[in-house]
Amino acid sequence: MGASSLIFKNAETLRNNMTPAEMLLWGYLKGSQLGAKFRRQHPIGIYIADFYCHQHKIVIEVDGSIHHLPDIIKNDIERQNNLELDGLKLLRFTNDQVFKELGKSIEHY
Repeated sequence: MGASSLIFKNAETLRNNMTPAEMLLWGYLKGSQLGAKFRRQHPIGIYIADFYCHQHKIVIEVDGSIHHLPDIIKNDIERQNNLELDGLKLLRFTNDQVFKELGKSIEHY
């Protein structure tokens, strides 16, 4: 979706420095275990999705505590609106949901 070379470079850096919650979720998503292929830290235009499934047009974001800050909340809303305008569905999980309720959260969707 038109990502620049800088976005691709940043995505590569993020793939090499995943958070513990992202690593745990990736263990469930990788290898098409859920019947769909996901990519981690995938460039989409000016954004980098934590996880992306092209087949179903789904973006999964894992939000740490920084996502409770007013400026970050504002940016997250704008980002979600833009991705949804591109026809993507966005799912958000907090770190706590990933650590404590991962199986239940994934099965719900």
